[in-house]
Amino acid sequence: MTSHPWTPDQLALLRALYPDHATADIAARMGRAPPSVYNKAHALGLRKSAAFLASDRSGRVQRGRQDPRMTAHQFKAGMTPWNKGTHYQAGGRSALTQFKPGRPPHEARNYKPIGSLRLNKDGYLERKVSDDPRLVPVRRWVGVHRLVWEQVHGPIPPGHIVVFKPGMRTAELLHITADRLECITRAEHARRNHPMNKSPELARLVQLKGCITRQVNRLTAQEKTP
Repeated sequence: MTSHPWTPDQLALLRALYPDHATADIAARMGRAPPSVYNKAHALGLRKSAAFLASDRSGRVQRGRQDPRMTAHQFKAGMTPWNKGTHYQAGGRSALTQFKPGRPPHEARNYKPIGSLRLNKDGYLERKVSDDPRLVPVRRWVGVHRLVWEQVHGPIPPGHIVVFKPGMRTAELLHITADRLECITRAEHARRNHPMNKSPELARLVQLKGCITRQVNRLTAQEKTP
């Protein structure tokens, strides 16, 4: 493609005309293609003036304007779309990757019926209790130990959780019985699992880690100080 360099006179003319004239008209006057004019105007940082953009000459669709360029392709009241009542069916192999009615493909492959059992990432046995699509998948499963406790004692009080008694945790269905379980507050659960209460050696390591972290933060702050 032959390149046509812009002369100083053409650049001066472009700067004078671009703000208040249609780009197509400028291109015709200068014997250039509209994209060439657009690109050069952009490179020079030229913009259309507010007066031009608000006028019919800009070709923009504006409320109350009746310029034929603005109204020729607008929908009119009472018009019927050309594709009303038609159904588009993509051809080729596109149907192979389209969603089918019902469950998404990944859920269909992994679907488990209500009542199914699984081990969660923490090693607790869970039972599926719902297919309600409004619930995220993880909420459709409930720990068997919780179900067993509720069956005997009723709903779990607010702020409480059901846990295995110390040393009695199991993932075997027949061994998850009410006598192995207890309902405690979340605060009590946090205290039981605090490193200080689980292992004296672990507690010392946690304290040492805290000391090291504080020293690192102190030295880092000193280095940043001018």
